[in-house]
Amino acid sequence: MWEPEVREDIRHFSKTWWLFLITGIGWIFVSFFVLQFNLDSVVTIGILFAVVLILAGINELFAMAAMPGWRLLHGLLGFLFVFGGIWALAYPGQTFGTLALLIGWFLLVRGTFDIVAGLSNRSVEMWWLTLINGIIQIAIAFWAIGYPARSAKLLVLWVGISALMRGFSEIALAFQVRALRKEVAA
Repeated sequence: MWEPEVREDIRHFSKTWWLFLITGIGWIFVSFFVLQFNLDSVVTIGILFAVVLILAGINELFAMAAMPGWRLLHGLLGFLFVFGGIWALAYPGQTFGTLALLIGWFLLVRGTFDIVAGLSNRSVEMWWLTLINGIIQIAIAFWAIGYPARSAKLLVLWVGISALMRGFSEIALAFQVRALRKEVAA
């Protein structure tokens, strides 16, 4: 079915399926943590946003180590997210509009990748979950970009929902990789 080189690459990649499960669970915890915040200041939102960006950057750097074919893209995204998080820590008083636009663009790019991944992996169980996740992310992205001057609570909601969806995506990916590992072994 697969070439020996491809089979070996899949075996190597699929050894890290549990890493996606752990990061997915971590993202879900982050989303619950974010959504329970009672934020009253712009500075707190800036710091919260910085933490989420840094965590997203670390997650992309983990993905870079696990996905040999996409290392450059994951490394670039990881660097950009960590840099953006450090920038947000340095200037936490940024306007809500800037944060909403950044979240919107992140969700737009991530949602597009999830739609492509979902459609290209239709033979894998639960492929539709990744597709639905991507569609929801793009819908929220257009909403965020269209109304950048929303309140602090709405901005926190966007961050929490995106972290929750990222967690579901990572968990779905973990089980897809695990199923692929079993398929290659058979």
